[in-house]
Formats: sequence, structure tokens, C-alpha cells
Amino acid sequence: MAGSQLGAQFAEALAAKDFDRLAELVDPAIDFKGVTPSRTWEANSADELISGVLRLWLEEEDEVEELVEVQTGSVADRERVGYLMRVRDADGPYVFEQQAYYTERDGRIDWMRVTCSGWRPV
Repeated sequence: MAGSQLGAQFAEALAAKDFDRLAELVDPAIDFKGVTPSRTWEANSADELISGVLRLWLEEEDEVEELVEVQTGSVADRERVGYLMRVRDADGPYVFEQQAYYTERDGRIDWMRVTCSGWRPV
């Protein structure tokens, strides 16, 4: 699987809140770090990433209305994926963008760094 396809598949699975698919896309021992406007996040396993990060970024009651845009590319030996989502929660509609850099091993993301814009009111 080409690395850029892997990043797009990650964005699509996140937008669908398909946590089983996300677990398939990342290495069981992923090295993950993320930055959102209010804190930093770390995970050293697929389970930790899903339960301790991604399920908190998009909680059960949060509705992803649209994956607006996905851009992929590479920077030397690292792949890049950027995505913009339109979401809604009890307080109304928002958008957020994330930029991720990652490497892959055996068809799975094994190292990832993500920066998030935070949820911005529409």
C-alpha cells in the first residue's frame, strides 16, 4: 500500500469514527504524539491511541458531517496527510483541520505526529 493512500485511509476512517479500521491501519506499537490547542497527547500502542486519544478527539455524541478535504504528499522519507472535517456537537457546528506526518512499516502507520487547529465555530 502506498504511504499516501495509507494517510488518506486514516483520515477517512477517522471521519467515519471507524475505530476498528483505524486499529488495522496503525502498527500495534505505534509511536504517536499529537498537539491540540489545549494539550499534548501521546500513545505507544494502537489500543492507547484509539481509547486514549482518538475516541476523546471524536466522542460518541460528536457527529462528523463531512470530510471536506484530504491532501497527501511526502517530505523526504515521511508521508504527510492533511484533512479538514466539518463536525457538530450539542453546541453547534465546527470545523477542524489536522496535519499529520508519518512513516509506515509493513503497510501500517508506525510513527505519527499530528497538529490540530482545534474545533473552530462555523
